[in-house]
Amino acid sequence: MSSDGRSGPRRIAVIGGGWAGLAAAVRATEHGHRVTLMEMAAHLGGRARSVEHSGRSLDNGQHILVGAYRDTLALMRQVGVDTDAVLYRQPLAIVYPEGDGLRLPSGAPVTAFVRGVLGWTALPWRDRIGLLALALRWRLNGFRCSPSMTVAQLARDCPARAYGELIEPLCVAALNTPAGQASGQVLLTVMRDALFGARGAADLLLPRAPLDDLLPRAAARWLQDRGAQVVCGQRVMRLQATESCVLVDEQAFDQAIVAASASEAARLLAPAAPDWSRDVAAIRYQPIITAWVEAPQARWARPMMALRADAWRPAQFAFDLGALGGPAGLFALVVSGAAAWVEAGTDATRTALLQQWAQAFPAREHGPVRWVASRTEKRATFACSPDLKRSPAAVHPRVRVAGDHVEGPYPATLEGAVRSGLAAADGLHAAA
Repeated sequence: MSSDGRSGPRRIAVIGGGWAGLAAAVRATEHGHRVTLMEMAAHLGGRARSVEHSGRSLDNGQHILVGAYRDTLALMRQVGVDTDAVLYRQPLAIVYPEGDGLRLPSGAPVTAFVRGVLGWTALPWRDRIGLLALALRWRLNGFRCSPSMTVAQLARDCPARAYGELIEPLCVAALNTPAGQASGQVLLTVMRDALFGARGAADLLLPRAPLDDLLPRAAARWLQDRGAQVVCGQRVMRLQATESCVLVDEQAFDQAIVAASASEAARLLAPAAPDWSRDVAAIRYQPIITAWVEAPQARWARPMMALRADAWRPAQFAFDLGALGGPAGLFALVVSGAAAWVEAGTDATRTALLQQWAQAFPAREHGPVRWVASRTEKRATFACSPDLKRSPAAVHPRVRVAGDHVEGPYPATLEGAVRSGLAAADGLHAAA
């Protein structure tokens, strides 16, 4: 119902143009409402966008999608993105430079996982059986564990090598939190829906186009073609929710969706929902470091490689961007859960990453390497720990919050953000 008491299209402000805000704006427009999307940055996309860095157009991080991202993929297709063209699909493979690691074949999820583990020949038979027994126990328990359990505690019976080369990399890739600090329940949820979900749910979907082309540009065109307003470079300074309307910097709307960052949402909603804002402001974060190097002679069998990470080797994964549609010979190294390396400093991280590359990809086989640039996202994701308190999306009858930080079963992922945006728009649409 609009502010004058009549049913029909409502004026809805969507504050924040990341993937959650884009999803909310598209869904609200689909419901027939008049949408104004406001983004404080000069470009849409939030933490998953393309940026100019060191004279190059680079993504602000090496994002990975998986086949289980049902709503994200559907949204991309809805706004006109050819997902087959912009995403490189392959069965899940956590393979190291030496060529060993877990490779899942195509097929039914459970069968594929069993075949993949049994085919992991670098792992002793006893360890393969132990890993399968552990996975079976998780499944029989309904992929549930104590809410206070960490991933390290959850997997305490996992064979050591399987833990180090599968569980830890999966944990840091999905939750961006070290296994000793990460929520066991959230990882189980991810494994249930991806590794043991629908056929193809565990497939890796690697972007082979700039992040801007995966959603932000197409969503903006889709919205504008349907009469929505898209305003960038405008920071909302004040939001006031009343019984009759929502004032956004003195502009009246019937409803609002706050899809800004958690800190911006806490600032805007502090007057209307002080307890909610206090909880959101208390969220802790984990950083991600992405580094780019050039190695013109390097040739990999696959575009994504797992790396052995420890206290001296920062990166867990590397990507051949040339094989994904980018410049030939350009590679990305990703350091997830990177708090210790942020503290160590840029120079120490650069030295460690170059040493790690040299060990993993010796110059005699892969040629010389040259440092290009690095980027640190200090608040890349929330710290997905067992004690994390995520706040509800409903803060006022006329206001919903969207973002991967609101209540939900998933870690801070694109899918979590998109689902929250869709849910916020649907919730307001259903409200009287």
